Amino acid sequence: MKAIDQVTVTFTSRSANEGFARAAAACFAAQLDPTLDEVADIKTAVSEAVTNAIVHAYPDRLGKIVMRLRIFDGGALEIQVKDSGVGIPDVAQARTPLYTTGGEERSGMGFTIMESYMDALKVRSQPGKGTTVTMCKRIARRAGPSQ
Repeated sequence: MKAIDQVTVTFTSRSANEGFARAAAACFAAQLDPTLDEVADIKTAVSEAVTNAIVHAYPDRLGKIVMRLRIFDGGALEIQVKDSGVGIPDVAQARTPLYTTGGEERSGMGFTIMESYMDALKVRSQPGKGTTVTMCKRIARRAGPSQ
């Protein structure tokens, strides 16, 4: 399926850029006329994906994060967050609620939260090569004003 619109942004794994990523995703998704709840869902999922890349992919250095957003016919929004960091040795284990490698201050709920706010979540990772998180959300068309 071919995207009808797309944008790619690249940024450094600084915690300040998490807010930028949230705003960029919300602005791009705005063309689908989402509800406020849908915008909040998108922003929350992006926040979790980008924070995971910042905290876990590059634990002792700054690295590059690439976020690609695409829109498909029918209102499907795809968000991909990719890093070239340390990777995840066991994706199934990492997706288990409450599992974390980030210490006591991390909840271990990132993937669970992403999954709950999006319609689909795919995680691909290779140790030493990085991780790609792909999330999809369908934005329903709302009826226009009565005539």
